[in-house]
Amino acid sequence: MTRADLEPIIGSSGRVSEVLNRRRALSLSMIRRLSEELRIPPEILIQPYELMRAA
Repeated sequence: MTRADLEPIIGSSGRVSEVLNRRRALSLSMIRRLSEELRIPPEILIQPYELMRAA
């Protein structure tokens, strides 16, 4: 998938970039849409992960 493919699910291109670069966590609505659209179990999407700090 490309970043453009994720825009309808996650939001704007900036938001997709922030999520993929671990600068923003997935919101509950993003998790729900990703789970529904991509058939990813929500248990996988809600696992904690470390966000990158701003430089």
